[in-house]
Amino acid sequence: MRKLTATLCLTIAVLLGSAGMSWSSDFQKGLTAYDRGDYATALREWKPLAKQGDANAQFFLGVMYDEGEGVPQDYETAVKWYKLAAEQGNASSQFNLGVMYINGQGVPQDYKTSLKWFKLAAEQRHAKSQYSLGLIYNEGQGVPQNDKTAAKWYKIVAEQGHAKSQYNLGWMYENGKGVPQDYKTAVKWYKLAAKQGDASAQNNLGWMYENGKGVPQNDKTAVKWYRLAAKQGYAGAQTNLGGMYRQGQGVPQNDKTAVKWYRLAAKQGNAVAQTNLGVMFYKGEGVIQDNVYAHMWWNIAASLGYKNAVKKRDIIAKQITPSQLETAQKLARECVRKKYKGC
Repeated sequence: MRKLTATLCLTIAVLLGSAGMSWSSDFQKGLTAYDRGDYATALREWKPLAKQGDANAQFFLGVMYDEGEGVPQDYETAVKWYKLAAEQGNASSQFNLGVMYINGQGVPQDYKTSLKWFKLAAEQRHAKSQYSLGLIYNEGQGVPQNDKTAAKWYKIVAEQGHAKSQYNLGWMYENGKGVPQDYKTAVKWYKLAAKQGDASAQNNLGWMYENGKGVPQNDKTAVKWYRLAAKQGYAGAQTNLGGMYRQGQGVPQNDKTAVKWYRLAAKQGNAVAQTNLGVMFYKGEGVIQDNVYAHMWWNIAASLGYKNAVKKRDIIAKQITPSQLETAQKLARECVRKKYKGC
């Protein structure tokens, strides 16, 4: 599950694209200026309106101070303007204010107050607030952890086409969290999110096809979804795709291609891929056999707490010379220090 994060630019986009809003000519002048990056003009047009109580102008002033657009970044002033607009029922301001409270920006961190603002916005069908409520109940932030309530909020917003909620709801059906376990329903939600390009959903959908959960088992279809997620840089899918090439499942068997995908995931810190890459070096599959590099990758994965790598590292440590062990350990330290560049 993903942690709650603030995506203010998306909130702005929702507001800019909202139909039926009544804006004054002065507000529109500010909006046009803001849209072209002329923050000084936007500020000049909006500040008087905000002081007169215009909620939309107050919202945008909050954003400008929040992001440091045309003014020094100032979270406290951002909170001030968000709160004024939020108290008038502006849903985007209510959401952003909730984010400020949950992150402790401009105000002391306060999960209960963030919950209050998210709920007010969610009642206005603000999708990101509804999704945030799902996350809050899912993770028990400021409220007792409650999977049923989380699933309720995810479903409300998933039905509006929100990809992250569709993915999370699929995960809950797959694992029987807050809802009865139902692989077919999990596949339904994963597929809806995957078709919107959500990499997590694409990876999980690939796993469902690989293992025949909720769908007929189909390695080729599994590879299709793994590849889509892997090309987006999703480490879990890169690892899974590497496994498909290594085993020749749904694709012609190819150790070199397996190594390619394992390496991409390993360089993102994926311990399973690092362990698998160590195996390829140990066995000389897709790469020149090299016990030093096998130890290096297993040592790195072990440092991340992956137990399988710990066992493999400790076994090979007894098979190589002290000089090789010293080299492997040095390579591991350098690899991590350089953030996997050149490994």
